[in-house]
Amino acid sequence: METKEMKPNGRIQKRNRWKAGAGLLTGALLLQLLARFMPGFGQWYAVTVYPVLVWAVGGVFGFVPFSVAEFGLYLLTAGSLWYSMFHIKKGLAGNMKKELCQISSKAFCLISFLAFSYTAGCGINYYRQPFSSYLDFDAGNFSPEELEALCRLLKERLEETAWELLEERGTLDPDIQMQREFPKQARADMKKLGESYPQLAAAYPVPKPVFVSEILSVQSLSGVYAPFTIEANYNRHMEAYNIPHTACHELSHLSGFMREEEANFIGYLACVGSDSLYSRYSGYAAGFIYANNALFRYKPEQASSFYAGLPEEVLYDFRANNAFWKRYEGRIAEASVKINDTYLKANSQAEGVKSYGQVVDLLLAYYKERESCQIHEDGKK
Repeated sequence: METKEMKPNGRIQKRNRWKAGAGLLTGALLLQLLARFMPGFGQWYAVTVYPVLVWAVGGVFGFVPFSVAEFGLYLLTAGSLWYSMFHIKKGLAGNMKKELCQISSKAFCLISFLAFSYTAGCGINYYRQPFSSYLDFDAGNFSPEELEALCRLLKERLEETAWELLEERGTLDPDIQMQREFPKQARADMKKLGESYPQLAAAYPVPKPVFVSEILSVQSLSGVYAPFTIEANYNRHMEAYNIPHTACHELSHLSGFMREEEANFIGYLACVGSDSLYSRYSGYAAGFIYANNALFRYKPEQASSFYAGLPEEVLYDFRANNAFWKRYEGRIAEASVKINDTYLKANSQAEGVKSYGQVVDLLLAYYKERESCQIHEDGKK
């Protein structure tokens, strides 16, 4: 006798969704606890499991020419609203309790999946060995004189690179073709850096611009790493000189290093070691701004003098950058900064958003090690 397989009814389906969601949420929580409290787990995960995710997930989405995370967000938002309205309308005409249970079970399953994806694609890496542990120098305390010497050095490098660009192209403004090459150049720069630092060797996909970059601009964000799709995204509307360094910064997260000061430092190293003159300009510009801002707290007159002494073309870029971000100042930007600060602190970055500026410690230690005569002797004067 032929028998037909019975389909699970709606109640069983809802129960299964609650179970699946609970399982994913439990898995995410367990991984977080292991990363935070089991010594060595975060490091093991970062060098064994996570690279596979970058190769598989990041590699697949890397073939898509646009940010999957961005458009996925739009589709998810629109789909969730439509689905909720559909079932609420259906509930008004029938059994509202049943329809709300339908919505809540699927929402719980989706949220649990996102929580697990975030943990697997990002959260655990906060507890790996920091990139600084692989370096042949220690970032420690510095004197204002040493910081001043670093600013002077970075100013010289920035000026040299800017003059080279002006001699080669007649302008610091990148043309459309050069801007189109930014993503591929950033990936090439990170791969090249991986030859010097094996810990940075990874299957880097091409970073992608966010199509509706106003979303990042109003949040005062120059870029974002998407752990759900393992993509590096950047703000395409900000001043062009920011893009190479930002793209490399976001790609550094795909090598498993999540600390913001280290991502800034890795991005700096990738840019200044680039074969692209414009990428080197971007790197030195970022390094100088971070260092000179730090110097301003100790020696405001000297910091102002360094800034004012830059070539007018460089100052034009910096002023345009300040004007760009000033347009987006407001409550949304302030709230976004607070949210980002809370997020970083929740992931054991005690300094929160201030950690971005701690790249200066790494820059100072890096140059003291490699150019000790210039910085160390200047620091004694």
